[in-house]
Amino acid sequence: MKKFLVEISARHIHLNREAMDVLFGEGSELHPVKDLSQPGQYASEEKLTIRGPKGELSARILGPLRNEVQVEVTLTEARQLGLKAQIRESGDLEGTDGGYTLVGPAGELECANGLIAAKRHIHMTPEDAEYYGVENGQVVAVKVESPERSIVFGDTVVRVSEKYALAMHVDTDESNAAGLSGSAEGEIVTF
Repeated sequence: MKKFLVEISARHIHLNREAMDVLFGEGSELHPVKDLSQPGQYASEEKLTIRGPKGELSARILGPLRNEVQVEVTLTEARQLGLKAQIRESGDLEGTDGGYTLVGPAGELECANGLIAAKRHIHMTPEDAEYYGVENGQVVAVKVESPERSIVFGDTVVRVSEKYALAMHVDTDESNAAGLSGSAEGEIVTF
């Protein structure tokens, strides 16, 4: 079977309209600087500070705006902030930790939830899922080879939608464990 793109997803923030108004001013808009691999998604020019009990980190906002505020960090970064991030799929925010503040040029927003460490996942179209013989929500293992630290990532969720493009996302903690820089290729394996 053909290999697929494995991308490193650095910490980032998703905002809703209300948060955007508080942090950047009423009616403000995001300014795209780079398209991402998923259709319609982009990195914006705008950044915020994430302030926790033990420290602060800067993070870029990804667009377009969403229905809820979601902050994605690694487990290491959460500890640096003095917070505990739960490993979750994007959008699964019920019961997630808060206790952090987002700081923007026009204001601050205290957040009661929404902090996650994104569960590693593969975006696929229905055609891709058929080719690989997997289904939406299925958990698979993915082998990623690197010169010094090849690794098999277990517990990888398959996410299927017509809106997706084939790519796996891992966070920077995971990419560091595999010795990756930039992007790599992966293949679904059984073990």
